[in-house]
Amino acid sequence: MAGEQAATPSARSDFPSRSVSPPAEVPAGTRVYAIGDIHGRLDLLSRLLDDIAEDRGYSPYGTAPPGRVVVVSVGDLIDRGPDSKAVVERLLAGPSADGPLAGSQFVTLRGNHEDYLLQFLADFSAAPGWLRNGGLEAIRSYVGHLPDGFAADYPALQRLLYRALPPSHLRFLSRMPLRHVEGDYLFVHAGIRPGVALERQDAYDLMWIRGEFLHSTEMAAKTVVHGHSVVPEPEIHPNRIAIDTGAYRTGRLSCLVLEGAGRRFLTT
Repeated sequence: MAGEQAATPSARSDFPSRSVSPPAEVPAGTRVYAIGDIHGRLDLLSRLLDDIAEDRGYSPYGTAPPGRVVVVSVGDLIDRGPDSKAVVERLLAGPSADGPLAGSQFVTLRGNHEDYLLQFLADFSAAPGWLRNGGLEAIRSYVGHLPDGFAADYPALQRLLYRALPPSHLRFLSRMPLRHVEGDYLFVHAGIRPGVALERQDAYDLMWIRGEFLHSTEMAAKTVVHGHSVVPEPEIHPNRIAIDTGAYRTGRLSCLVLEGAGRRFLTT
């Protein structure tokens, strides 16, 4: 896409974090890899998963490699980039049974762009908002070339996508969870509503909230790991960690690595 930059070589880096009292931790023996918004960039996802596989044997804290590995995608697999279908297929497939990530747990959360797709399949009047935000690229990844005029014929576009979408993909997209918890961390796509208990958070906010959450310094019961709002570099705040580095336009897909109380990043 226009404005994209060449992807930089994969790199492992440790970022300082502001102290949280007590420090947030994941369960003992667990390492979590949290991947930011992918937006159809299969090339970056594939390289990052290779980096995660290699990193699994890395022991930065002088301990044995973890017995349990969890790979969490915080949503927005689709739209904008060229390979939405292939990204969904890759995460749906999960880890190889005999590769370095064998036995790891893949968790894929629903982002607002998956929500857009599901809204469009239910009601084609959702098309204008979705297509303005990269939905046409996702549709093309499933149906191929669109005949002239189809991009403006929303009912026809809806039928084309519904027929082209594999049933396994529709089930996967429809059943994506909105949140995932590991120890003291809550993983969501967009964020949480300040002042609302975690168990009472609204689904819309988990996928769509922005300003109220980003501007809040309120400490929730869990440290929130989220994407949705693009940042130049991953950001660690006392109450949240932002990991969407705009992969579809920057060529940089970031991954937060959590182990015990430690935090570091992989970036492809």
